[in-house]
Amino acid sequence: EVQLQASGGGLVQAGGSLRLSCAASGFTFGYYAIGWFRQAPGKEREGVSCISVSDVNTYYADSVKGRFTISIDNAKNTVYLQMNSLKPEDTAVYYCAANAPYTVYGSSWFFPDEYDYWGQGTQVTVSS
Repeated sequence: EVQLQASGGGLVQAGGSLRLSCAASGFTFGYYAIGWFRQAPGKEREGVSCISVSDVNTYYADSVKGRFTISIDNAKNTVYLQMNSLKPEDTAVYYCAANAPYTVYGSSWFFPDEYDYWGQGTQVTVSS
């Protein structure tokens, strides 16, 4: 059974940093991608970043480029999202999701429908 466990959210002041973690388990193949999404109250879920496990391709939404970094620790089956220079508009519930097997390409990583498994969310609140 595939399971994704997101953690690391919290309350931080604008300009601060947080690191989110997504622990993945239950995959029977190593060819998949992990995406981070966020959803603010009253808004649609949007893609933030994505990383492919096998070839470590990375993708970022324009709104977070240069501030967020996605990475993977294969030994721990964990994907991280380092978030720096946080802004109040980054406030949202953040989710990690798996595209398994790996099928996303180009801009398709951004769309929630491309993902097959979802973890629970972790709240990120950035105060001004």
